Amino acid sequence: MSSERIDAKEIAAYVGIDWADGEHEVCLMVCDGGPLENSRVKHTPEALREWAHSLRDRFGGRKIAVAVEQRKGPLIYALMSYEWFVLYPVNPKSLASYREAFSVSGAKCDRTDAELLMEMLSSHRDRLRAWVPEEEQTRLLAMLTQERRQVVDDVTKLTNRLGSVLKEYYPQALEWAGELNSVQALDFLSKWPTLDDLKRAKPGTIEKFYTQHGVRNKEKITGRLADIRAAMQLTRDRAVVRALVMKMRVAVDQLRALLKATREFDDEIEKLFDRHPDRNLFKSFPCAGPVLAPRLASAFGTDRGRWGDALEVQAFSGIAPVTRSSGQMRVVEKRLACPQFVRQTFMEYAAQSVKKSRWARCYYQAMRAKGVKHQAALRALAYKWIRIMYKCWKDRVPYSEEAYQAALVRSSSPLVSRLANA
Repeated sequence: MSSERIDAKEIAAYVGIDWADGEHEVCLMVCDGGPLENSRVKHTPEALREWAHSLRDRFGGRKIAVAVEQRKGPLIYALMSYEWFVLYPVNPKSLASYREAFSVSGAKCDRTDAELLMEMLSSHRDRLRAWVPEEEQTRLLAMLTQERRQVVDDVTKLTNRLGSVLKEYYPQALEWAGELNSVQALDFLSKWPTLDDLKRAKPGTIEKFYTQHGVRNKEKITGRLADIRAAMQLTRDRAVVRALVMKMRVAVDQLRALLKATREFDDEIEKLFDRHPDRNLFKSFPCAGPVLAPRLASAFGTDRGRWGDALEVQAFSGIAPVTRSSGQMRVVEKRLACPQFVRQTFMEYAAQSVKKSRWARCYYQAMRAKGVKHQAALRALAYKWIRIMYKCWKDRVPYSEEAYQAALVRSSSPLVSRLANA
């Protein structure tokens, strides 16, 4: 919903929120009159939900205009699902200028900032732009990619659990079954849940199983058959084996369902992404395949007015660090309050990009050579990728590795010498 479509008569109250990691200062003014109401809300999903629903009930579902600093992405991310809120992101520079106009000392106070945000919104709403949710297809793509990732995480947990169970009574299966998160492994364990079951099988049956599952290397199959004949039980305690077989079957059945769900998510995401207006743009980035390209597209969205600059994307995603200073102390820390899936998307893309992008690989290696730890080096690389992606996205121009490397040469980047020796 845009500000032009919302008449002042539709708004029941104005709210200013000063964001903080743990607790937010809130200032509310009822449009029908009354004193300013100051309060605090904890930064937890439960507390924010309770606060949001209390306002909905209080004002009968009428619109509530909410001002929050533009770069405080996690709060916008948390509040955007409540349809009775009309969110107005305020540029931090605008708030700072507004603060200085009323405070000669420039002193900053969370409660005062909340009041100033509310005052800016109530007095100058016509000059601010409401945050506009993405259209349905883009929101669906974002939700599907996030849910798919959750399923993949569940697959990883179950695979680890299955591996632990096999180590207790049937460790040979870890080698013979194949990757435990594959259909081949699940079929293998369903068909031969114990070493005794496998030993009773005819060599031709085992060979046929492997060939049906894509194993064509005759030498490899022959070697496995020999290993199976020579294999010994880890334990012959029937009570232990029976209990662990039951536990293994549970994990196998759950993994089958999750792998099926993953394929269904992949099919739906592929259909949606094929119709996405920016599909070719995001597919142009190195290693942005069928999984990461839709996630990157969802992170940016299709509304070119959503982000004022690349820094807003970096801050919202949690890739940009937080600088805390007091007196002579200055500490740069990882940003904790952010949409975790969005940060994960950029981090995973950065990790993949070093495989095909020469400059990305050189940059990562340079950071590591300076003693920067792996995760910090990936965050730094993701920070640079977001700047590049933002420019491509804003201009609707696909990425070109050659063009970017040429830009590095023109700017005399320190990476040029590394690229020459790569």
